[in-house]
Amino acid sequence: QVQLVESGGRLVQAGDSLRLSCAASGGTFSNYAMGWFRQAPGKEREFVAAISWVGVTTYYASSVKGRFTISRDNAKNTVYLQMNSLKPEDTAVYYCAADSTRVVHITATHYDYWGQGTQVTVSS
Repeated sequence: QVQLVESGGRLVQAGDSLRLSCAASGGTFSNYAMGWFRQAPGKEREFVAAISWVGVTTYYASSVKGRFTISRDNAKNTVYLQMNSLKPEDTAVYYCAADSTRVVHITATHYDYWGQGTQVTVSS
């Protein structure tokens, strides 16, 4: 059983940068591909970014590509989401998730474990 805890979310202004972290415990972190999803009020949860188990392969939603960067440190059991040039439409609860298949997936159903989420609010 893998436990995931996100941190780093807060209120920022448009154009600012923010880095989210997701710390994993209870399993072998390098056995999992990791993903970030987000859910805005009144909207469905959507894919943001994913990274393979060794960090070689990454994939991004078109809405964040070029602004967000996903990375991982397997020695620290942590995955990160660096968010630059933030926009008000990036406002959402951000969730990290672990996928035991080790490969990048964009659909939430592939992910086995989820964190509780961290709120990111971008003011205009």
